[in-house]
Amino acid sequence: MSRTILTLATTGPGLYEFTDRAVHFVAQAGIATGLLTLFVRHTSCSLLIQENADPDVRVDLDAFFRRLVPSADDPAMEYLVHRAEGPDDMPAHLKAALTPVSLGVPVMDGRLVLGTWQGIYLFEHRARPHRREVVLHLAG
Repeated sequence: MSRTILTLATTGPGLYEFTDRAVHFVAQAGIATGLLTLFVRHTSCSLLIQENADPDVRVDLDAFFRRLVPSADDPAMEYLVHRAEGPDDMPAHLKAALTPVSLGVPVMDGRLVLGTWQGIYLFEHRARPHRREVVLHLAG
């Protein structure tokens, strides 16, 4: 078993790829077969496995979620009660409720078993910069 906590700096909403850091962690762990569990320790961001070849995919995903869950300033969101931390806070919690906060990726032959175009992303839902923590736990 091996574990670590990654700190990822974000500058606003969007997808932040950290596949390379997960690949490095697995390679250093020396475990040939197992499962890497990733868990984000926050309630206003999430984790995704998504295409990493075409940057338009990230742009479209971000645009979709902004349209699906607009800012609390939007008249469609007037029903929201939780507004203490700004107009992006409760919408960020809603987006995090719709997307995973943990992922599992198999490890075979000491490597992550990701598809050719798959990358691991932190999906930031808040407008201001944050330092996010992602726990990596490899069991094998």
